[in-house]
Amino acid sequence: MENINSLFKDYRIHPIALYGIGTETERALVELREEFCIVGLLDSFRDDGVIYGKRIMPLSDCIEKKVKLIIVVARPGSCRAIAKRIGGFCKENKIDLIDVRGKNLCAQNKTSYDLKNIPGITKAQLAAHTDANDVISFDLFDTLVMRRALFTLDVAALAECKLKEKEIYINNFCEKRLQAEKDLSRELAPTLEQIYQFVLEQSESVDISAEELAQIEWEIDYQLIVPRSEMVDFARELHGQGKLIYIVTDSYYQRGRIEQILAKCNITFFSDILVSCEFNMGKRQELFGELNKFAMGRKCLHIGDDLVADIESAKKHGISACHINSGLELLEQAGYFGMWEYMDHLASRLKIGMFTAKMFNTPFQFETDDRKLCIENAYDIGYLLISPIVADFTLWFWRQIKEEKLQNIWFSARDGYLIKKLYDILAGSDSSVYFLTSRLAAIRSGIEDGEDIAYVAGMKYSGTLQEQLKARFGISVSQEETENKTLSDFSEDIQKKACFNKKNYQRYIKKINIKEGDIAFFDFVAKGTSQMYISRLVDRHLKGFYFIQLEKEYMKDKKLDIKAFFENTDLADCTIYEDYYILETILTSNEPSVIEFDKKGNAVYAVEARSKEDLVCCKEIQNGILDFFREYIQICPQNELYIDKKLDGTFLGFIHNFSILDKMFMALKVEDSFFNRTTELADLI
Repeated sequence: MENINSLFKDYRIHPIALYGIGTETERALVELREEFCIVGLLDSFRDDGVIYGKRIMPLSDCIEKKVKLIIVVARPGSCRAIAKRIGGFCKENKIDLIDVRGKNLCAQNKTSYDLKNIPGITKAQLAAHTDANDVISFDLFDTLVMRRALFTLDVAALAECKLKEKEIYINNFCEKRLQAEKDLSRELAPTLEQIYQFVLEQSESVDISAEELAQIEWEIDYQLIVPRSEMVDFARELHGQGKLIYIVTDSYYQRGRIEQILAKCNITFFSDILVSCEFNMGKRQELFGELNKFAMGRKCLHIGDDLVADIESAKKHGISACHINSGLELLEQAGYFGMWEYMDHLASRLKIGMFTAKMFNTPFQFETDDRKLCIENAYDIGYLLISPIVADFTLWFWRQIKEEKLQNIWFSARDGYLIKKLYDILAGSDSSVYFLTSRLAAIRSGIEDGEDIAYVAGMKYSGTLQEQLKARFGISVSQEETENKTLSDFSEDIQKKACFNKKNYQRYIKKINIKEGDIAFFDFVAKGTSQMYISRLVDRHLKGFYFIQLEKEYMKDKKLDIKAFFENTDLADCTIYEDYYILETILTSNEPSVIEFDKKGNAVYAVEARSKEDLVCCKEIQNGILDFFREYIQICPQNELYIDKKLDGTFLGFIHNFSILDKMFMALKVEDSFFNRTTELADLI
């Protein structure tokens, strides 16, 4: 806060309010009191009382007191949450909203897919800072480790969900949890148990102890924490060079729990740990003074993400300091990639948090001149870009099945291959069938008359009539036999072959244990052709559940029972309609397409057109999607699994904005043998 007076010099003659009542606000008041007119303090959860000699007032009082500036005294992540809460009020009443570092919180961050205009440090530059120092201390949270959640307050929100599952209700739980930490931190560095004891004292009688509450939050947080792998490796390299490594952290977790986090993240090379609640002082107080005692006169460098707690505080104690960006800072600097408006729901914040924990796991994003954001491998393409939309579709499908109480669930090949795996995680592996089919197999078996043949002919084939007869119907004729003819001229041959294929297909279907009731028929993106012809092979009603139904109006007269995840209204302002070809290429199985069945009801497959590299690439992408899905449904409570198609479409759209470095992915082809068309995937990106 050394430059706080100069930052706000233009407001010296205007009434000012400070937002926040933590210890940093006390420091800000000391700096501002003589030159500025501070009329009161604002807080997210309190609007009365007195602290630091200033009245805490409701936001509405800013109008009466003619406030021209609200200075937000909080960390960057919290500042964005505060801006979302009061930004509209400030704009409406022409009040400037600026954080304590001078950032205008009402200004719309421009989305950026590179980090050219963002300050940051390369790995080599950071290593150079360490050369002259014998002792290197690291901040822990957001430096060596991070959470798969966007904001720390989301941990409290998850704890509240867990309490509700136990039928334990504490009014305004998250607000009380945050306020307790703020209030106690003004006097000491509290433990988590002390924070929850304070929460219980502010609540009506609740049948749970502070220790039990702390254990619930701890277990949730522990599950969320992942290492920032390149930073951990960097610290390990320094230890290998003979440097003494210390962990210095402001935390309400006592040493035992910090050690568990370090063990989980394979951080085993430290000399000691300095935890604020163990010393009853934070980094902003005298914790770095304690580090100096451990250093015993040796030159010391501290590395951390917080400009005040890590950088300023270390320097005040004669310790060199180096700032690295947290994942959240990098996301914020990139304008949240346009996702800020989708953060109202806990599930959405968890998705974005998981994205951030992988995309910005490393702070070393400044290694090249162009600083272009990159995705290096197929697994990350699946995890980062494709998994949210696939996860939400699977959840939607699962809910539809439960709502309609359907017992027969058929995931049609090949697009149903991965979706079935995801569905089975929710419903059990014996709850559904991977149904061998294709548009080609369904048509070859289901065609009955000339009208059907005209329908197929309307789906234009890119090739000769001779080629179409062979590819679509398995009928071989010479080129001469097709001269001056149309598909309908071969109607008798096609129908005769269809009767043969129908019997064989029904032999396959008889092997399936069909239960009572309708059949839920999955198709990914389709008009309904497969469903229409498969329905002629079974004596049950097929209820279609699609990702997208194409040409819905055109298919109206077919009277198919289809419900789509993306309706026409959803597609109006979404890029998914342009990108579903990418998904179809990726979600497919590693088997070739089924073209028909033999007399024993066994599938006959087409010749595989994909290369070994193609199959490996798709497998890796699917592994990324599977891992994301498992993590997401493990982290997010079931009743919080909110489906946000716009956010999902935003993630998928990043495939056009980030630099994709996986060569196998960029070499994939979108192949449609039914139409005899092939498109380079790179052309779609």
